[in-house]
Amino acid sequence: MNDQHTFKISLNWCSKDESGNPKLRGKTKNHSIKVDGKQELQISAAKAFKGDHSLYNPEELLLSSLSSCHMMSYLYCCSIHHIEVISYIDNAEAILELNSNGSGEISKVILNPQVVIKDETMKQLAIDLHKKANDLCFIANSCKFPVKHTPVVTVYN
Repeated sequence: MNDQHTFKISLNWCSKDESGNPKLRGKTKNHSIKVDGKQELQISAAKAFKGDHSLYNPEELLLSSLSSCHMMSYLYCCSIHHIEVISYIDNAEAILELNSNGSGEISKVILNPQVVIKDETMKQLAIDLHKKANDLCFIANSCKFPVKHTPVVTVYN
């Protein structure tokens, strides 16, 4: 059975500010994303591309989606194997490469999860489950670039 889910957002950008004046050249990349029933996100281009660095940018949101989805997939895998996870921290990185024609692409993502578990005997399995979590991750399965993992698992004492 093929189960299907639809996700929707509304993006809003305008070339004029609230008073109807043309926006300054450096501010034309600011926009908002709205999901029904959730807080609106203010987004811009990355600072390197003349965006407002105080706002989220699409590259950060893509990286956040990958890190978050991997964590949820990982916690699911751990629950199946009865591994009690105490904490999970990830300091992830994405590499964006620009092409001479002005295009670019994320060429690689590196997730650096630091996981604390309760049972010493489950440590190796807890490390190995990052591969299974990557195989299950909806977002990683949607990307054409590699998603690498450098997990560290420690035991809570």
